[in-house]
Amino acid sequence: MLIGCPKEIKPQEFRVGVTPDAAQEAVAHGHKVIIETGAGIGAGFSDDDYIAAGAQIAGTAAEIFAIADMIVKVKEPQPVERKMLREGQILFTYLHLAPDPDQTRDLMASGATCIAYETVTDDRGGLPLLAPMSEVAGRLAPQVGAWTLQKANGGRGVLMGGVPGVGPARVVVIGGGVVGTHAARIAAGMGADVTVLDRSLPRLRYLDDTFGGQFKTSYASKANTIALAREADMIIGAVLIPGAAAPKLISRAQLSELKQGAVLVDVAIDQGGCFETSRATTHQDPIYDVDGIMHYCVANMPGAVARTSTIALGNATMPFMLALADKGWRQACEDDPHLLAGLNVHAGRLTYYAVGKALGIDVLSPALALKA
Repeated sequence: MLIGCPKEIKPQEFRVGVTPDAAQEAVAHGHKVIIETGAGIGAGFSDDDYIAAGAQIAGTAAEIFAIADMIVKVKEPQPVERKMLREGQILFTYLHLAPDPDQTRDLMASGATCIAYETVTDDRGGLPLLAPMSEVAGRLAPQVGAWTLQKANGGRGVLMGGVPGVGPARVVVIGGGVVGTHAARIAAGMGADVTVLDRSLPRLRYLDDTFGGQFKTSYASKANTIALAREADMIIGAVLIPGAAAPKLISRAQLSELKQGAVLVDVAIDQGGCFETSRATTHQDPIYDVDGIMHYCVANMPGAVARTSTIALGNATMPFMLALADKGWRQACEDDPHLLAGLNVHAGRLTYYAVGKALGIDVLSPALALKA
């Protein structure tokens, strides 16, 4: 199979979909790999690194889209890239379709087979291709939140760890999954007073048993959530419903109940955001103010640490990429129901229920897509 990797063109996105290690593995499996020139520079990989791994270098993305059997990326394809997709081509990348009807329609119109990293599952009920970036984003959230909390950036001017005689920042993390756990650990490590909210009692027990000495836990009822939010200097939104739009946990009206200069860090912004006032921002212009509450809503947070993120993502995606290349998408998905769970679009039909529900589009079941 001919595997193509174009350079990411989303603003301030420095990651790359295929590492030199992944390229070398694919070549060893008998496949051809073509990388757009400069695609790996942001993550610290030169064209020579790819050439040494056995890959070829293309001058433009158009060349790659025109000939590749499978396109491997990091972020969702941008409008100009979606126009280059073609019938029968495989697209393997993050998609986040639920809050993005335009992309969904374009992918359906392309006729391509689109497999989303964020909905591939594993036998433990996890999301193995989302987890590495969730870990990165979770660990970044308190860091960027602490920066936003500085007075010069519009925040309350509160130091995360305080100093002797002055208490630390109060941080509320909504969601106790991968993002929330890593965010809580880092925030607690910075010396903040941290509480994690979740609706799963087994998850709360696990967090309390494992991290009870580092941060507190609480049940995420609506009343409890807003009560803790009123006292918070920073609120980190870390909720996830796989493939679906994120629920809105704090409304515009409730902003008036928060402390002036408090910070909202919305890690769920890729799925539409979990605060009503959230809108996607970039690393170039990451924060904005609504009613005196500072919002940090960068849609590709892990892109800020592109080398770490690229290597972590590549380690996770490589086995699935090789399975798709070795067997073709149909046989690979027949052999692995967890990979089949990643199928979002095929031959003009939407194949992921949560996206269809969010966008009001009829869905073809993945099992029927395999037989189509």
